[in-house]
Amino acid sequence: MSQRALLLIDLQNDFCPGGALAVADGDATLSVANRLIALSQSRGEKVLASQDWHPADHGSFAGVQQRVAFEQGLLDGLAQTWWPVHCVQHSQGAEFHADLNHRAIDFVVRKGSNPVIDSYSAFFDNDHRQDTGLHRWLQENKITQLVILGLATDYCVKFTVLDALALGYDVTVITDGCRGVNILAVDSDQAFAAMADAGARLMVSDAYCAS
Repeated sequence: MSQRALLLIDLQNDFCPGGALAVADGDATLSVANRLIALSQSRGEKVLASQDWHPADHGSFAGVQQRVAFEQGLLDGLAQTWWPVHCVQHSQGAEFHADLNHRAIDFVVRKGSNPVIDSYSAFFDNDHRQDTGLHRWLQENKITQLVILGLATDYCVKFTVLDALALGYDVTVITDGCRGVNILAVDSDQAFAAMADAGARLMVSDAYCAS
């Protein structure tokens, strides 16, 4: 029998309004997340969450590189967006948002701790040099299906979904539980299209909860 889990991506203070890298309307994902947490618990399904967890000197930070935030460059040979300082380890910005029912989370995976490479995906860094341990945990718990939502659509959600699909998971993305950075206005739409093209199922929360 296949096992399903809910995976919440980076529902942290710094990605919500008032945070250092706030995603527009990012806190609107929290009510969707809490609704799916309750549903998952009622079905006996695991709830997982990822956390961006950067050292203060992370190489992706614009200030560290003395570059302009949101411009593009190279970090250790990989294409890199320069970000404002965000989700620094043990800071308030790195904590889960207070409105999230984080006490219901069964497993937390932290990513982005290596200062020389960014890590959008909850599974691997951006060059797949090192895994986060999430895949191993899912295998140990016989999880084969993932329901994914969170922040941000066009970065950490997208790359987590693409890695999950490549690893063989059945993936459903809850679209109204995601919001994007949208450096370009089309970024989230293109991210959803890429996820669907790779094999993800896109659903709104109402439809998923009724299924």
